[in-house]
Amino acid sequence: MKTARRRPQAAPAGVKQAESGFSRWRLALLAAAFFLTLEAYWPSVQGPFLFDDEYLPFMTPGFVEKGVVELTARPLLTAGFWLNAKLFGLEPFSYHLINVLLHFINGVLIFLAVRKLLEMAEEQVARREWLAALAGAVFLLHPVQTESVAYVAGRSESFSLLFFLSAYSLFLYKRHDGIGWNAAAGVLGLFCAAFLTKEHTAVLPALLVWTDVFFRDGRRPLDMVRRNWRLYVPLAVAAAAGLVLVWRVLVMSATAGFAMKELPWHHYFFTQWRALWVYLRLFVLPVGLNADYDFALSRGPLEHGAIFGLIGLLILAGAAWRMRKRFPLALFGMVVFLLLIAPTSSIAPIKDPVAERRLYLPFLGLLLALCDLARAWKTTAMSKAALAAVVLAALSYGTYVRSAVWADPVRLWEDTIAKSPGNSRAHFQLAMSYYHNERCPEALKKFEDAERTGKRDHRLLVDWGLAHDCLNQSDQAMAKFREAAALENTAHVHSLIGMMLAKQNRLEESLAELNEAAKLDPAFDMTYVYRGNVYLLRKEWEQAGGDYRKALSLNPQNEAAQQGLASLAKQRGRAR
Repeated sequence: MKTARRRPQAAPAGVKQAESGFSRWRLALLAAAFFLTLEAYWPSVQGPFLFDDEYLPFMTPGFVEKGVVELTARPLLTAGFWLNAKLFGLEPFSYHLINVLLHFINGVLIFLAVRKLLEMAEEQVARREWLAALAGAVFLLHPVQTESVAYVAGRSESFSLLFFLSAYSLFLYKRHDGIGWNAAAGVLGLFCAAFLTKEHTAVLPALLVWTDVFFRDGRRPLDMVRRNWRLYVPLAVAAAAGLVLVWRVLVMSATAGFAMKELPWHHYFFTQWRALWVYLRLFVLPVGLNADYDFALSRGPLEHGAIFGLIGLLILAGAAWRMRKRFPLALFGMVVFLLLIAPTSSIAPIKDPVAERRLYLPFLGLLLALCDLARAWKTTAMSKAALAAVVLAALSYGTYVRSAVWADPVRLWEDTIAKSPGNSRAHFQLAMSYYHNERCPEALKKFEDAERTGKRDHRLLVDWGLAHDCLNQSDQAMAKFREAAALENTAHVHSLIGMMLAKQNRLEESLAELNEAAKLDPAFDMTYVYRGNVYLLRKEWEQAGGDYRKALSLNPQNEAAQQGLASLAKQRGRAR
């Protein structure tokens, strides 16, 4: 016997009005959060490219013109940069603004994930909304996030986290009764997208398993894992393939992995016992932020007190376990933090032992601990709201100030040297910033400091020579270029020697050097600009035009080649 299908009853008018008001409240809160985030990062949005930004894929000549994105270790990140460059060219404003937009979306995803985790922890509806909003706001406005947002190269963090948090949120909202095939496919696809953006997101499967084991609702630890087998079976295959790719990177990379003989894995591991406390301190007290930490290695468990860092971590873990009934989310969050930071802060060596951007992914775990402490604090709602407002205002101000530092390369590296005076790389970067700002005497002094605190290498000598050239000190410039060529025979240094010889009117010698540069690297565009200039001086106009056009074929944005063609046209016009 068929039963009549019951029609859903219409909600009372009062309920509809309340829901409508609640939606408007959420939209207003979302708009306010976006405004505050954009305001906090506005100084850096107007800033230039700096540091490793100059080596990103879109800076490669002809990158956009290729029409397709070449297969790289991070193809989705490269694809995002390609689209950015295709739509907006090399204008830094668009790259910085998109970074802020990605960060804001991640803040919304943090809200959704934390709200669901609070629900799973049986937190009251009203309180979990506000606690999740607090977590999202702290994520958006915390100064330690500045490197990941204000630095264009930091997009690998924010873009990968967007896919990572989307996958995790989808899992959280679909896991309880056994995840279906559609949701499983969605999580798997988002996981693959996150991994193809940055490899450290390979820890997502471990996070999903830990979530199922921790929030098991009285079941045995493996029951929830079995319940979600539709996800875990294909995820295990994808994770295995990802680990193979990661291993290949770790055994081949010159800046991260086990191929770095100067940084064995166990030295890095001992060092991270101390480094983790830097990240915890920065979360609680975000002062002394540094773009390039000069963090000493611990080559043994006793060096620089590494063992005390490990003991402190074990004490913290023991306290979290002992107080797990009162602060369950704090224990859950601490494990999440350690899981998510493990790819960069455990045994896989990375050239820089400490970097603030590495806190971007594991920030979720610390936020969960913060929410647990906030919900256990016994005081009035007004007092909590007032304290939250003060904390968020302080964080916003700190982010705005730090964003202004990232907006100016000179200010950024002066700040870094003030905090890490022995950092050779910071001295070198400040020298280059002075040089680009035509503060050449100051650049020379900083190149000397870079040599004093580091080593005399090819790149240092080349750029040091350019600073001498900026001051018309041709003999000193030539000496630096010759030293650089003795260390590393490159097209770049031979082209610069040719350029200096041309300035001294030694045109035959100049052509010989430039021809040698063209042999060493036929794709180096500046060789043809300098050689075109020599031909222009000799009034060999056909050869000059050919070299300028060759330079533009290699790099359509080469302004020096464009100026050379304009000068050629003027000279030919006068000759007529």
